Amino acid sequence: MIPLSKPEFGDAEARAVADVLKSGWVVQGPKVEEFESLVAARVGAAHGVATTSCTTALHLALVASGIRPGDEVICPSYSFIATANSVMYTGATPVFAEIEADTWNIDPADVARRVTSKTRAILAVHQVGLAADLDRLKDAAPKGVPVIEDAACAIGSLYKGRPVGSSGNVSCLSFHPRKTISLGEGGMVLTDDAGLADHVRRLRSHGASVSDLDRHGAQGLVYEEYRELGYNYRMTDIQAAIGIEQLTRLDDLLARRRAVAGRYNTAFCKVEQIQTPAEPAYATHSYQSYAIRLRPDRRDIRARRDDLMRELVGAGIACRRGIPPIHLEPLYRDRGLVSLPVTEAVAADSIFLPMYASLPEPDQALVVETVIRLVTR
Repeated sequence: MIPLSKPEFGDAEARAVADVLKSGWVVQGPKVEEFESLVAARVGAAHGVATTSCTTALHLALVASGIRPGDEVICPSYSFIATANSVMYTGATPVFAEIEADTWNIDPADVARRVTSKTRAILAVHQVGLAADLDRLKDAAPKGVPVIEDAACAIGSLYKGRPVGSSGNVSCLSFHPRKTISLGEGGMVLTDDAGLADHVRRLRSHGASVSDLDRHGAQGLVYEEYRELGYNYRMTDIQAAIGIEQLTRLDDLLARRRAVAGRYNTAFCKVEQIQTPAEPAYATHSYQSYAIRLRPDRRDIRARRDDLMRELVGAGIACRRGIPPIHLEPLYRDRGLVSLPVTEAVAADSIFLPMYASLPEPDQALVVETVIRLVTR
């Protein structure tokens, strides 16, 4: 079976983990601080604060941005459910907006239509590594309402020539195994606001006023205080050591992913039944994932999509359906039905295909040949 994705670990990561284990300091410590600094410098943010996942990073980013019960946060439904869940964790209400049919990112025009007096943030997702149009979203936001970036898939992505994470907005990364670089799990809040970064650092460690590392390195007795409710969202030095090594390979991993996507695009763009990923002039895609959309015909598109998936799996090629819309999941559907026809159509006729940096060229060729054969018969 050709896998859908695969983390790119090597001997350097194994040695880095062994060194941390030998050091005796495995919790959040010096390696986490080093990793935070390296990631922030790479994307052009002033501060990075590591967490256990992008979900927890989003939760803390929202809390530190002042999101509270009774507030509304506009976000896309075409995203992993964690996007909306992070809003729910704060007690606020996610308000789902449409996506664009070509980019599959949140539609700024629809965002503007859904703003109310309760809107306190816009949560923009850079879906599968393609940057959302941040300038148009900023224009759609009322004065004082921040755009917070769910950049889970977007390390290495560019918006108007600048790395995602360097916009001045609060943004959040993921280091899940399906992402371009992985620590097994992990996330990070990126911000230029020193006060917000300090607040997130306290919140991720139960609200403690002093970190374990600072207390350990202090001269004399230092006692921490707990002035607010915090969480246990700390990354370990074991994970951070892996991340430091992964970051040295980021440019190579991005180039190889883009090469795979380039071969897919060249082949699929010649097939009228297939829509290839968009890449508007303002964005440079990182291809955290690769998805095609089947163009509608006279047959039921969802049935055709599902038949194609079954046949791909039967041919030894892993695949996934388009992202399930959050508003159709029982947890959210039961809170009130919303109509999002573009979101539902994209989800119904899109398929994710194998994408990872070390995907062998013969396997790429097999994916291309099989998909084209099945959709054109």
